[in-house]
Amino acid sequence: MQARKKYLLMTFFATWLLLSLFGGDQIRRLAFLPGKRSGALQSWPRWADGFLLESFADPEHLDGHEGDPEEPSPKARRELRRSIYRNSRCRMETCFDASKCREHGFKVFVYPLERGDPVSESYLKIIASLEESRYFTSNPEEACLFVLNIDTLDRDHLSLRFVRNIDEKIQGFPLWNDGRNHLIFNLYSGTWPNYTEDLGFDIGQAILAKASFYMEHFRPGFDISIPLFSKDHPRKGGERGWLHKASVPPPKKKYLLAFKGKRYLTGIGSDARNALHHIHNGKDIISLTTCKHGKDWEKHKDTRCDKDNADYEKRCPRDAQMCYHPAGRLLSCPHNLTLCFLLSLDQAACIPVLLSNGWELPFSEVIDWSKSAIVGDERLLLQIPSTVRCLHSDEILAFQQQTQFLWEAYFSSVEKIVHTTLEIIKDRIFHRESRPRFLWNVLPGGLLARPEFSTHLSDFPFYYLQQGSSPSGKFTAFIRAVSPVVSLSQPILKLIQAVSRSQYCAQILVLWSCEKPPPQSSKWPQTPVPLRVIHSSSNKVSDRFLPYPAIETDAVLSLDEHTSLSTNEVDFAFVVWRSFPERIVGFPMRSHFWDAGKSQWSYTSKWTNEFSMVLTAAAFYHSRYYHSLFTHFLPARLRGLIDQIANCEDILMNFLVSAATKRPPIKVTQKKQHRESPASQMLKSAPPSNGNLQFSQRQDCVNQFVSWFGYMPLVHSQFRLDPVLFKDQVSVLRKKYRHLERD
Repeated sequence: MQARKKYLLMTFFATWLLLSLFGGDQIRRLAFLPGKRSGALQSWPRWADGFLLESFADPEHLDGHEGDPEEPSPKARRELRRSIYRNSRCRMETCFDASKCREHGFKVFVYPLERGDPVSESYLKIIASLEESRYFTSNPEEACLFVLNIDTLDRDHLSLRFVRNIDEKIQGFPLWNDGRNHLIFNLYSGTWPNYTEDLGFDIGQAILAKASFYMEHFRPGFDISIPLFSKDHPRKGGERGWLHKASVPPPKKKYLLAFKGKRYLTGIGSDARNALHHIHNGKDIISLTTCKHGKDWEKHKDTRCDKDNADYEKRCPRDAQMCYHPAGRLLSCPHNLTLCFLLSLDQAACIPVLLSNGWELPFSEVIDWSKSAIVGDERLLLQIPSTVRCLHSDEILAFQQQTQFLWEAYFSSVEKIVHTTLEIIKDRIFHRESRPRFLWNVLPGGLLARPEFSTHLSDFPFYYLQQGSSPSGKFTAFIRAVSPVVSLSQPILKLIQAVSRSQYCAQILVLWSCEKPPPQSSKWPQTPVPLRVIHSSSNKVSDRFLPYPAIETDAVLSLDEHTSLSTNEVDFAFVVWRSFPERIVGFPMRSHFWDAGKSQWSYTSKWTNEFSMVLTAAAFYHSRYYHSLFTHFLPARLRGLIDQIANCEDILMNFLVSAATKRPPIKVTQKKQHRESPASQMLKSAPPSNGNLQFSQRQDCVNQFVSWFGYMPLVHSQFRLDPVLFKDQVSVLRKKYRHLERD
């Protein structure tokens, strides 16, 4: 009996042990084993030594009360979010009707402004940029995207620019349709002290292009995060990046990391800003803050404020490699990347170091921010110094260059911000023909890499090196003829013979822009390559830059009928172009300069050591890409201008190529007796008054082109390429292009 009890006890104990080891969770759930129930969250105890902790925690956290009564609960935040974004699950497939875009193309309609409605300067810039875009239409029946005429940029009800009763106004619009296919721009939302994202009206199913976008409210693939820009931000063009003016690599900076801004004593962003003094060492990392924020900042003044305010006024950390942008309020920097880039521009290519959790970076759908900014967790502030010190100088230079590229491509003007927004929406609608993300993050950028031209990298002149390929080994000669052929000794016939003997020539195309019919095929010279005559339907000067299907080569040699070139000159220029396929490579050069007396740009044809243009009277360039860009990217009014005066088309092409490449053209060697372009020939034979008129037209063209681009894209150069041993006192048999000096 005793043994039986003993075995039972041992069995029970073994069973209990096994259950405890392998089934502990199930045992704790049994009713006869009540577990410890979670109670309500306990508040801070009443610290006896609270006066010692005041320098480490706010007094209200030590007084024993249950949290901040103004801080909304998670449930309240969810309810607020539902009220603000009723259609929080909107996607392009569910809340956007793409059938209109496929029927009439991607067209944008802007509601006409009504007299008396308050409109801010920034919103007027947005509307002007929309109306000048190639997608604008004044017919709402053709449009597939609509933009309100109501200023929705500032939705802080304490602001003087706050527009009231928007809900009532938009409900009266017959095109509103609960916001479907509408685009709403917003820069500021909410008000002090919580700065919620309440816009004050129901956006319905509209796409929201918003600055300071919180990830919790952002609808991926539908909304667009845009940069916050000031009212002084230029509408067009904008300043070029700092690296454009400086040497590469830039000189070593005095500071590694710098910050200058407000230190909020209380409220949102105060913790992040107050912690900056922990990484400040006064040597390579500096933090300059001021307590002067708000009307009652002196009530919350601490012991550091006087010294901080004094340092803030005296010093300006412009000589820094990286600029720290911590979390703040409306003007905190991850959701204010434009101001970061403005700071980067003003402070000499300063790399943004962004620490603000939960914010959607501008245009993050297409821009790879990891190559241009250091984005981290604001809770890991103390790790920032060691992180930035690990960057090699080559990495820093790559970050600086990418920062400057993004600034010039997408952020330097309101027009670029608006057009980038439109192109992102357009790529969503026509996603099969959309740009790959790579094209958005390399030169020339998504705005100039048009998907209507191609989405394949090999079709663009910029990416041969990345692809491990090279341009085609042949070129097409394209000659514009404006005079009838009446003699066998005319320059155009000699030009055809010289070009056709080039080993790289694939074909010769003659664009016949003369009122008289071209000569019969038997009258043209016999050539070893195909010769074809294309009739110009309108005889406009812009016809020479149309994307003709007959041009099947990457390169085109653009020629005027009076141009005089030898075969050696053509061969050498083409070899040079194959090394620089994205640029214009040619012979006749021109330049521009700023006339301070007249406060305008001027055009000059003087032969100097410096130039900024190579005329298309004798030049190579990438035909398919630049012909497509000239025809479809430039506005019709610019093409209409050059057609009206029959002049300046060569200048406009130089503007376009320099705007895309950010580099000057390349001049190759030429004979001194090289004839000028037809326009210059006419200037010599025409009366002086006529010649002065045409030269004056070219002066006016330069300034009108600058006005449309918003800046001067032309870049000066003193770089010229000659063949090896050119003009050297050696035997001519040692020279590859030996006929170049004798012709």
